[in-house]
Amino acid sequence: MVLEEQRRLFQNARVLNLAQFRNIPLRGGFSIVEVRLTSRSLLDPLGRPAAAQTLIQGNQFHIVLREGMDEEEFSVSLYHEILEAATVAAENPPESVMEFNEGDFEESARSAHARYGMASATSLNEMLEYFGFED
Repeated sequence: MVLEEQRRLFQNARVLNLAQFRNIPLRGGFSIVEVRLTSRSLLDPLGRPAAAQTLIQGNQFHIVLREGMDEEEFSVSLYHEILEAATVAAENPPESVMEFNEGDFEESARSAHARYGMASATSLNEMLEYFGFED
């Protein structure tokens, strides 16, 4: 069972090319340190099921995504996590995101995916620029 789970995680990581998200500089002075997959259940701060979690350490983001998501879910989750983490971690977040709630982050992430396509280092930075995060 453990070997089968590890094989599935490896296959997902290969298909999604998680290595492209290692040590990525982001607008606002942030960086993605790593993005990894997990087979564990993830919960948001209110104890609800979540697709992803981000640990913020200073200006560095460590992102864990639930395995088994398709490419679009993966992409939308990355947009969501980056926008939310940058907003929370910014000393003075842009006015455009100051009043965002969870639904606003999700809607913005879906819009970013539609606008920029699959999440990448470039598209994540384009999204942050759109919302007013500076270099």
